[in-house]
Amino acid sequence: MKVPYLDLGAQYRSVEVDLRIAIDRVLSSCIYVLGPEVQALENEVASLCQVRSGIGVSNGSDAIVAALMALDVGPGDEVIVPTFTFFATAASVSRVGAKPVFVDILPDTFNMDPAAVEAAVTGRTRAIIPVHLYGQCADMTRIMAIADKKGIPVIEDAAQAIGATYNDRPSCSFGRAGTLSFYPTKNLSAIGEAGMVLTDDEKLAETLRVVRLQGQGATYEHIRLGANFRMDAIQGAALRVKLARIAEWNDKRRANAACYDEALRGSIITPPPVDPRCKHVYHQYTVRCAKRDQLRTYLSDAGVSCAVFYPTPLHLQPCFRDLEYKPGALPVAEQAAKEVLSLPIFPEMTEEQRDYVIETLKAFA
Repeated sequence: MKVPYLDLGAQYRSVEVDLRIAIDRVLSSCIYVLGPEVQALENEVASLCQVRSGIGVSNGSDAIVAALMALDVGPGDEVIVPTFTFFATAASVSRVGAKPVFVDILPDTFNMDPAAVEAAVTGRTRAIIPVHLYGQCADMTRIMAIADKKGIPVIEDAAQAIGATYNDRPSCSFGRAGTLSFYPTKNLSAIGEAGMVLTDDEKLAETLRVVRLQGQGATYEHIRLGANFRMDAIQGAALRVKLARIAEWNDKRRANAACYDEALRGSIITPPPVDPRCKHVYHQYTVRCAKRDQLRTYLSDAGVSCAVFYPTPLHLQPCFRDLEYKPGALPVAEQAAKEVLSLPIFPEMTEEQRDYVIETLKAFA
């Protein structure tokens, strides 16, 4: 049997009729950038995240850049980020001319270690970006306590965590801003590139709208530096169709995760622990195994697709060489990078596919 890591075709077939109606509605409207579809999506996602405003943007990376620009973060500033995450989190900091300051992670949740965050704060720290990795929220109690004490804005990178909660509060509702990616592989996926910034701060929301439109206030009057961060209307319409199903899809991911958890109990393959304060949405189901590379090969040979997120922590990436981090500087993340492996958990996964993955895992372990 072949089990894909993700089956976008199966998802498309489940929404095809509604998706075609939505796209045709945009084509007939002749409003192809921003417009009522994007505005409706902004309102619907803001409601899900329990904040006042959503600002639709071009992609998840630009969402972080826009948030940093709106908070006036720039050259000479430092921004604290986890080293164990997707490249865009730190790259966005560099794109505004600021310096990413990498911190280590907790060994169980893979999210940033609040104690490391506190130790990394300096007089130049202008923002903290916790990443809700794999679909589980970071320790927002401790992170917000540190940020509030120091007066430092928090930008939640929730690219992998739409629908996740921490103490019954949604991701993107804790910091000054939260960011989402709607890349086609995400739990809520566009049919191209799209992202969003969420905020409860109306003044910041207005600044973000200016930033995404080349810094323009009145027509052809540019009141600050900005960029073209606009979302196109087809993405807005398509995302609205899928947003109506996100709770169901996340529930299916959790059901698949529960089956994996049960099957791996007592195994040499360690399932991902869940913080009891969190509702995980399992963008990735990421196990740990000391024999990770052997496990990956075994699964691949058996027809089970899997992936490593992430093989190299950001502080060891060549493009950040000038920051002078050395191997061993952030040991928890470095060890995780050698042991993590993500298994198929997409909501359209059949029971037969899931059982085959479990049988293959048990045969290895």
